[in-house]
Amino acid sequence: MAVGSSTSAGLDRAAGEIAAEHDPRLYNDDLAPTTAAHRTWGTYNYIALWFSMSMEVTTYMLASSLIAGGMNWKQAVFTILLGNLIVLAPMLLNAHAGAKYGIPFPVFVRASFGTRGANLPAMLRAIVACGWFGIQSWLGGQAIAAMIGVLWPATVHMPVVLWVSFLGFWLLNMCVVWRGVESIRFLQSFSAPFMLVMSLILLFWMLHKAGGFGPMLAAPSRFQTTGSFFHFFFPSLTAMVGYWATLSLNIPDFTRYAKSQDSQIVGQAFGLPIAMTLYSFIGIACTSASVTIFGEPVWSPITLLGRFHQPMAALLALVALLIATLNVNIGANVVSPSNDFSNLAPGLISFRTGGLITGFLGLAMMPWKLMDSFGSYIFGWLIGYSGLLGPVAGIMVADYFLIRDTRLDTVSLYRRGGTYEYTRGVNPRAIVALVGGVVIALIGLAVSALRFLYDYAWFVGFFVAAATYYILMLRYRVGRT
Repeated sequence: MAVGSSTSAGLDRAAGEIAAEHDPRLYNDDLAPTTAAHRTWGTYNYIALWFSMSMEVTTYMLASSLIAGGMNWKQAVFTILLGNLIVLAPMLLNAHAGAKYGIPFPVFVRASFGTRGANLPAMLRAIVACGWFGIQSWLGGQAIAAMIGVLWPATVHMPVVLWVSFLGFWLLNMCVVWRGVESIRFLQSFSAPFMLVMSLILLFWMLHKAGGFGPMLAAPSRFQTTGSFFHFFFPSLTAMVGYWATLSLNIPDFTRYAKSQDSQIVGQAFGLPIAMTLYSFIGIACTSASVTIFGEPVWSPITLLGRFHQPMAALLALVALLIATLNVNIGANVVSPSNDFSNLAPGLISFRTGGLITGFLGLAMMPWKLMDSFGSYIFGWLIGYSGLLGPVAGIMVADYFLIRDTRLDTVSLYRRGGTYEYTRGVNPRAIVALVGGVVIALIGLAVSALRFLYDYAWFVGFFVAAATYYILMLRYRVGRT
């Protein structure tokens, strides 16, 4: 049921029908389709969502890593913009079902994987999100510890300060999770413009220290040949896509609250590429300026801020970094896994409980080992998990648009024995397509001659899985009217 053409009564009637006919193993209040009263997110909220999620430490480090890897600022900006325009396509395609039917990602994916089989892609997405949650919590803790070190230098070499800061920031995230998804919308609505202002202050501060944009952006590309540039460019492009490959799957978790289809499309189409490119430029410019100021590229903003010893600047930077990291951690790394874990046992696991599970798994994944260097961040973490999530995105897009022509039986998504039962709740064709896409995307890790497949992991996995799924599901294709 499309938001734009539906009455409030129609939305409420559809949700009421599902509430009356659902299987309790597949339904709880957090997984239920949204009603008209829940549709509170307008265009500004989606723009704010992307600005607040983009303006944070790992985006800055994503951009600065390209400079550290040898690109000049123009090459880095182009790579980031292109990567985000590419990932915007599956983002908007998968967002459509959330806005049309009001369903979250783990329910949407039941259409392609089956009512029970949906747990597999949901858990893949959830585990990656737990890793990101741990990384963001660790970075937030590092920021707190670094700022404390600026204000009280005697604490710099005290490991207990870092660990207390880390656990304290982790606990703050858990408190926001406990308040629910509406607290996210409120937090992002006022923090997005604040983060933009704070980021520009940092940029102009570095501009002043470096002596202008000329010295700031003067660093040339370190690639001597076109071949050496492309050898670095294509894996980096895959990493740029992989950065938001997570949200391209679970974006229905947010668009299910959209006032209209146009609200989420316009908000995302403007917010994602503009916010990422703008904030990435700030990271690129500040990293380039650090070469002029300190004689070496400083790719971490936490380390960079630690080089300045003005207490007031440190306090402002602390507030900015914490708000940014809290925003992206809750929005990008808690909403989806909370719903995914809830999907495992809806009667036992609520959104809040799923959020707590996410938090503890994030600790267990030891985030301090996932960010050893810019190389492990780009070529290990980002590209590696993109090979797992690209196939899921390909299957979702192929199923919803090519097989079902955007038509879903929402009642059957919440009960066993219906349209999406397949074989005891599992669609074996989706499993075959997923395994095939993942294996081909990641085989380059084991076979050096096929390393190029890993360098393009998200693209390879997406198209292999989508094509395989479409061929296997042709006999089930819904006729167009």
